[in-house]
Amino acid sequence: MTSKIFNVGIIGYGLSAKIYQIPFIRAAKNLNLYAVVQRTPKPNDDAEKDWPGIKSFRSTELLIKDPAVDVVVVTTAPDSHLELAKLALNAGKHVVVEKPFTPTYEEAQELVELAKKQNRLLTVYQSRRWDADFLTLSKIVRDGSLGRIVEFETRFERHVPGIPGSAWRTKAMPGGGAIYDLGAHLIDQTVLLFGLPKRITAFLGNQREGVSGSDDSFTVLMHYDGFLATAKAAVVSPQEKQLRFWVKGTEGTFKKYHFDVQEEQLKSGMRPGDEGYGKEPSERYGTLTSVQSDGTFKSEVVPTVDAPLYTDFYSKLAKALAGEGDVPVNPVESASVIRLVELAVQSSETGRTLDVNV
Repeated sequence: MTSKIFNVGIIGYGLSAKIYQIPFIRAAKNLNLYAVVQRTPKPNDDAEKDWPGIKSFRSTELLIKDPAVDVVVVTTAPDSHLELAKLALNAGKHVVVEKPFTPTYEEAQELVELAKKQNRLLTVYQSRRWDADFLTLSKIVRDGSLGRIVEFETRFERHVPGIPGSAWRTKAMPGGGAIYDLGAHLIDQTVLLFGLPKRITAFLGNQREGVSGSDDSFTVLMHYDGFLATAKAAVVSPQEKQLRFWVKGTEGTFKKYHFDVQEEQLKSGMRPGDEGYGKEPSERYGTLTSVQSDGTFKSEVVPTVDAPLYTDFYSKLAKALAGEGDVPVNPVESASVIRLVELAVQSSETGRTLDVNV
């Protein structure tokens, strides 16, 4: 059994660190929140005050020189991921990189090779692999309830038509825009279920008025043998219920509305271990419609799975650090996802369907 406690140092103290990383690091057995790199703390935004007892560094260089640090988590903007992850790996640290892995496939491959050379663990925080609704859908697809899949849709649509803020997700920069943000998640989910597609067709653009630069919306068509998978994000979608998954097969259909509850719970202040964390209300469950032997249809509500959810990422990482399993997300898989994102951008720019050459 795992017994060693591994010290974790986080680079960056923004939304990713505060909401999506620290709560799960602290919830995982055998991991210790040891240090944070925060260049310019403020009176109302100071990691050292928020987490008494941790170390607070002003630079990555100082963090990686500390021999007590076992794992470095990179939570900064995507265009800095390569440089910071290289610094940490070259210093002999294990590394977690926030998604998107890197802006380019070439950079992702460079980190994979460096981790092998340094004999260090490298993984990517593809947290939406642990969305409860995706885990529910995965079970339905894999147990054959839908028969042979003929169409798959994974969507993340919101109605937020106002001018966006200044986060990297909205900037024209390497690794910026919706395709690298939500696209990296939705494409990853699709590849996890079905493997790499044969071809890809994509349409990237801006639905907000008066906005130029990075894309805020996209539709990516992934061509498989016998079926089409669609990954779609939008910021103009005025509906009370947003469609999340719609999967059709020869024996049935699964349709699910609403987003996974974990993000909204985390933003509201709820944390792993709190009563009700990760549990979806029954009125938000998905529906499975099955073809009966007489040709009629039967619809039933499918309860969303109750699982460790996002907490599982860091629990698996702790075991991998102790030599008791694989990293939670294989970085080779994440590199392939970045290649698909690159192809989606190229497809949209050229107006062509492109072969997948990963």
